[in-house]
Amino acid sequence: MEAIVIDPGGDIEQLEALIDNLNVNVVNLVLTHGHLDHVGGTEKLSEALGGIAIIGPHHEDLFWLEGLEKQSQMFGFPITKAFKPSKWLSEGDSVRFGNQIMEVLHTPGHTPGHVVLFCRDAKLAFVGDVLFNGSVGRTDFPKGDFDTLIESIKTKLWPLGNDVKFVPGHGPESTIGHERKTNPFVAD
Repeated sequence: MEAIVIDPGGDIEQLEALIDNLNVNVVNLVLTHGHLDHVGGTEKLSEALGGIAIIGPHHEDLFWLEGLEKQSQMFGFPITKAFKPSKWLSEGDSVRFGNQIMEVLHTPGHTPGHVVLFCRDAKLAFVGDVLFNGSVGRTDFPKGDFDTLIESIKTKLWPLGNDVKFVPGHGPESTIGHERKTNPFVAD
């Protein structure tokens, strides 16, 4: 009954209620990238859960985490203070909890330190803001790069297999195969 929380951007009370209802022991908070909407509630949730470790994203997103207060002001959100994770994630690392193993794929483009978490046994990927149902992540923020994003998708996500389901950071789930056939940004 161990669990992780991926990208706790906010709504801490709702997350705590869900954790209580599921009766799971959250062992880590895991971040795919450093944008405010994915990390804004991280420190508060960590504290609420007894100071559990924050891991990820890749160290190339340090500048995003250091700029959280400025991001908060820019978007009119409550102030989120800068923080550093307990551990950075790199290509080839794994996140383990209970009987689960999530493989870490470094997938820059949306941000330079973006990572994807892939559970091979479940054929399930948590892709943050790299790929969406019918779209791809934005690349117009600092250090975003469209060509790098497309390369990350095609070289890191496509090889996972067409039957792999993915959970994006926003919007409905999809499969790698569906996006390979229909996504106007990356279809084969």
